Amino acid sequence: MHVVLQIFTLLGSLGLFLYGMTLMSESLQKVAGNGLRNFLASMTSTPLRRILTGVLVTAIIQSSSATTVMTVSFVNAGLLTLTQSIGVIMGANIGTTATAWIISLLGFTADITVISIPLVAVGFAFMMSPKVKKKNIGELIIGFALLFLGLSYLKNSVPDLNSSPQLLAFVQRWTDWGFWSILIFVGIGAVMTILMQSSSATMALTLVMVNFGWIPFAEAAAMVLGENIGTTVTVNIAAAVGNVSAKRAARAHLLFNVFGVVLVLLVYNPFLKMVAKIVVGLGCEDPMLPYATISAVNPEKASVTLLYAVSMVHTLFNIGNTLILVWFTPLLVKIVTWMVPSPKEEEPFRLQYIQGGILGTPELSLTQSKMEIVHFAQLMKKQYAFAREAVQKADTEEFDKLFGKLEHYEQIADRIEYEIADYLTKISEGEISPESGRRIQAMYKIIGELESVGDSGYNIGRILQRKNINGLHFEDNLVKKLNQMFNLLDIAFDAMIYNCDKGYTKISNISNALDAEYDINEYRNNLREEHLVNIENNVYSYFVGNYYIDLVSEIERVGDFIINISEAIIEINV
Repeated sequence: MHVVLQIFTLLGSLGLFLYGMTLMSESLQKVAGNGLRNFLASMTSTPLRRILTGVLVTAIIQSSSATTVMTVSFVNAGLLTLTQSIGVIMGANIGTTATAWIISLLGFTADITVISIPLVAVGFAFMMSPKVKKKNIGELIIGFALLFLGLSYLKNSVPDLNSSPQLLAFVQRWTDWGFWSILIFVGIGAVMTILMQSSSATMALTLVMVNFGWIPFAEAAAMVLGENIGTTVTVNIAAAVGNVSAKRAARAHLLFNVFGVVLVLLVYNPFLKMVAKIVVGLGCEDPMLPYATISAVNPEKASVTLLYAVSMVHTLFNIGNTLILVWFTPLLVKIVTWMVPSPKEEEPFRLQYIQGGILGTPELSLTQSKMEIVHFAQLMKKQYAFAREAVQKADTEEFDKLFGKLEHYEQIADRIEYEIADYLTKISEGEISPESGRRIQAMYKIIGELESVGDSGYNIGRILQRKNINGLHFEDNLVKKLNQMFNLLDIAFDAMIYNCDKGYTKISNISNALDAEYDINEYRNNLREEHLVNIENNVYSYFVGNYYIDLVSEIERVGDFIINISEAIIEINV
């Protein structure tokens, strides 16, 4: 019974550590908000800046998985290129080494649990504030406290090997097989990281095990290598429902870490000796010596030696791997492009950017929503290319095929509107700022207007279909004038898509959209006046004129939907 309780205490301690890590990481993302997104998206112009961006963001939010998933989502949303994302991912691997050093320096050598409970009190006081930002800061403080509280319980719940020598004997059976033992512990590190979905948690467990002499330094270093492979699984899972670019970025992360592990394993003993020299240079003992030998001289120094040595393995591995592979980024891009080829033909109704689910913060999720809306707008412009062609080929056998496309795109518009609206509803269920609330309301309006644009495209097809059923024909001059209406509509579409892409933070006015709307209305008015004269003079029949002016009115109505979208964007700042 005592053993069972001890196991559950160990698992509970690990769970507390994981929860603290998750809470701290997510709250840091919320506190950073748009600033973090803008920093990640803008600081990627050179390889060095990409790596530094990954280092800084990961060091701040204390989660390489979060940084990498965020990076993949930005690739998915078109905010980062594949080449840029690889640099950021390399930097994230370096940034995550800060976690190991924080745990080594504070979690073991200092009793930070003394202030953990007071920190919970401080964090709770912040969470009582009605302001969202202060609530997030409160979560951050509580997450930090829980992280080290969990680590403290983890240390205290580890069985004492002096009183339970059978445990040491069990572990030692895995450490007596030479290089096979190293490979086994690489696998253990990878599997544990996959199961816990956190390399930081596995690293903490590794540090606890080596600190208490459960495993030798060489096997602990092997677990660190395995953790670097296991952490890539989270990213590949997140990218599984993303687009081709997102999948390629995730594969690049996997290849990057696997290559580094294989390289280190090829020179494993020299690598460990180099780490040992650095640690000895810091005033510690030789970590390559048996734990009993080191602890016999100075137990406290033995603990510090092994903690620093394992942390140094993590740091040197990631820095060295980055310094080598950063020069081969173009080759890595080619390899992952070959591994994940572009589909021959992608279904137009497939969502491009919000398949991966809600991100860590509303701001990041709303960025994906914005990109999906831009994609929605581009699809609707494509529908009107078919509508223009349908007008020009209304009297040919090709019309039925074009009419089918117009109907299909109308169905696509219905489906995308529903999917985006459902996604926005999920975002609004969380804690959002007043500004995010306004953005969500504007997005609801925008997708509604875009769905109406899709309906009008189908209506144009139906008007032409009725004309054909009645055996009527448009003369070339009418087709030419309708074509000019479509030209003006294209300009309006381009203005709308530009405004949607830039967003409310980067446009101060919508004069481009207003000018396009004015031109459409003026041309519609001219055509109406001309139409009345033509009917009076019998230039064409009344029935032909009816269908003609119905098309003019429907195209002008699309212009109204389009200007409503730009107005919704600019109204967010009001």
